[in-house]
Amino acid sequence: MAAAEQIKSLIKSYGNGDDTRFYATAMQIAASEAKKGHLALADEIKKLIDSAKAGKSKVTGIVKPLYEGGTQKELNDLLELVHPEVKLSNMILSSKTRKSLSKILNEQAKTELLRHHNLLPRKKLLFTGPPGSGKTMSASALASELGIPLFIIRLDGLISKYMGESIAKLRLIFNTMHKFRAIYLFDEFDSIGTTRTSVNEVGEIKRVLNSFLLQIEKDDSNSLIIAATNLPEFLDPALFRRFDDIIVYTLPEPPEIRELYSKRLNELNLCENFNLDRITKESIGLSYSDISRICEDLAKDVLVYGMDEISEDSFCESISHRRKPF
Repeated sequence: MAAAEQIKSLIKSYGNGDDTRFYATAMQIAASEAKKGHLALADEIKKLIDSAKAGKSKVTGIVKPLYEGGTQKELNDLLELVHPEVKLSNMILSSKTRKSLSKILNEQAKTELLRHHNLLPRKKLLFTGPPGSGKTMSASALASELGIPLFIIRLDGLISKYMGESIAKLRLIFNTMHKFRAIYLFDEFDSIGTTRTSVNEVGEIKRVLNSFLLQIEKDDSNSLIIAATNLPEFLDPALFRRFDDIIVYTLPEPPEIRELYSKRLNELNLCENFNLDRITKESIGLSYSDISRICEDLAKDVLVYGMDEISEDSFCESISHRRKPF
């Protein structure tokens, strides 16, 4: 049977809504039972954990147990629930970016150990990089790996023309982080994180930024906070020290381009002697998203127009169109 400390850890993590700790403790119990020779019980516990994680990833609705009445409606206007499906192993990333994301997952898995030594796992993250470089997908992959939901903050619902209303909405989001463990993504963060010295910024945006700085500084929830931006140079300097880690995304280099094409080209019937090196070279400067869409567009052409095969020239034409659509 499970040790008393493990049982107490299970109950505590369940009460705190800390799914990562809960699953880690359950896996420890399964491993302990396996060592004792109770293989059937260990296998059953593992299956129950997998089933529970799958159920969690399909959660529907937006934190409905937390609030009633008008507050719940306000949350629905502020948070967009995304069902994470992609895994980190499915993504093509630079080795540096993959290592940074893996470090986040490893620390989250060892939360209890780190806390025992008065340390905290990385949970406040800033993703920077050009459009289509994988920032939003990475947030989804982290949520999928951790078995928790992903909420994207609707910035159009956050910013109000009425003084003080935006700050109240932001405070509601941070309060929700304490009640409901998830990943909270502030996408296009530069729209509220722009430098407070900018002469073009309205007063309400500056007040929201000041409030965000205060809220993220004192946040001690079990949730992960991710801010993503294409324009880090526009962010207020005070923001950078509020994050536990800053992960810089870049456009794919030739090895990543080739790997992505190798994965996607199985869907297409290519002409003989197809030169993947040429296609890779032609694609330098495109984003991961651009390359995926090129493959999808060609796959559609095959289905819609009944093309028998795709030539290198057709492929290069699609690349050129994606690079300069006008």
